[in-house]
Amino acid sequence: MIKNLLAQFNKAFESKARLSIMSVLVVNESLSFNALKELLSLTDGNLATHLRALEEAGYVAVQKQFVGRKPNTTYSATDAGRQAFSDHLNALEEFIKNL
Repeated sequence: MIKNLLAQFNKAFESKARLSIMSVLVVNESLSFNALKELLSLTDGNLATHLRALEEAGYVAVQKQFVGRKPNTTYSATDAGRQAFSDHLNALEEFIKNL
């Protein structure tokens, strides 16, 4: 039973940083790179690496635009990302209940 529950965990969310990123993005419509960096206390490189992995998995969408002359990149959770994150949290909850 425990083995089956462990199999339901989503490897994309095993990292504390990715779990944090998705937690923030599912409760906000979108956030800028700098806002995520400050909120989660991550370095530019660390945040960029984790965001790229989530984007490649189809869990995060990226919008690039210019505000005035400055580039502004914002991130949002995709529908697939929201569902995958919800499924992951449900699997965690079931795992804990069955310990």
